[in-house]
Amino acid sequence: MTAHLIRRVTVLGTGLIGGSFALALRKHLEDVHVTGWDREEIVREAQARGAIDAASSGEVAAAIAGADLIYIALPIGVTLDILPEIAAHAPVHALVTDACSTKLRITQAAAQLFPDPGRAIFLAGHPMAGRELSGIAAADAGLFRDHTYALVAEGDRAASRSASDPRVGAFVKILEKLGARPLWIGAQQHDYAVGLASHLPQLTAVALAGFLYDRLDENGLPITLAGPGLRDSLRLAGSPYSTWRDIVLTNRELLSASLDLFARRLDDLRDRLSSRDLEADFDAANELYKLLRGL
Repeated sequence: MTAHLIRRVTVLGTGLIGGSFALALRKHLEDVHVTGWDREEIVREAQARGAIDAASSGEVAAAIAGADLIYIALPIGVTLDILPEIAAHAPVHALVTDACSTKLRITQAAAQLFPDPGRAIFLAGHPMAGRELSGIAAADAGLFRDHTYALVAEGDRAASRSASDPRVGAFVKILEKLGARPLWIGAQQHDYAVGLASHLPQLTAVALAGFLYDRLDENGLPITLAGPGLRDSLRLAGSPYSTWRDIVLTNRELLSASLDLFARRLDDLRDRLSSRDLEADFDAANELYKLLRGL
């Protein structure tokens, strides 16, 4: 199925996610031709790394001409801006998919721009994989392996209809070939879940890092006494704001409510500092950690 339905892929945005997807395609599907579209210096670096067969930095319409799969790996705001142009010029047989970290705004826009199933179709997606580093230099062909890959459709019937489209089926087979674990989910459900499991941890890491940075003294304390535990806790603090700006803006209501609830949890911990009741919090944390290790 994959061989005859998806032979030509255009990756729009050849940074960490797009570059990793392109590298994975080149590694696992040698008969697929990959075109990368980005700023000239970025797409040339992607080509030098062997992630893409052809480089494009001009008009989007030219970059996606003839593509069977159009993979959008751009920031959310840029994706929303460029989606009308993609919809206008995508080949009628193409599958268009994105890798944005929030889905509600994207799916709402796509529903208006891709209304005709007889033409190019849109499938919202989000690979639950990444790094605190960004750019093509950090791209890795194995980035998606053993990680969930969210595919967005509203309700079981919608997911079934989407999955029955041969273009979607071909893309799912590609994801499985790359080692990812496809999971069908609704847009609101997705944004709620990643808001708690991904976006909130990012903001708490930023807050803790900023708190400690403001307290550095002339000897570098307290950081000079930090062990690997702090580095592990603050890995996410290395992520650039440019990566997170649109994520926060498009999921701000959920994040605001989550931060309020998390602040209350910190207040509860402070109230129990001198009580053995704190043991229950450690027990719950230990159990969650075991669950995460099992994923």
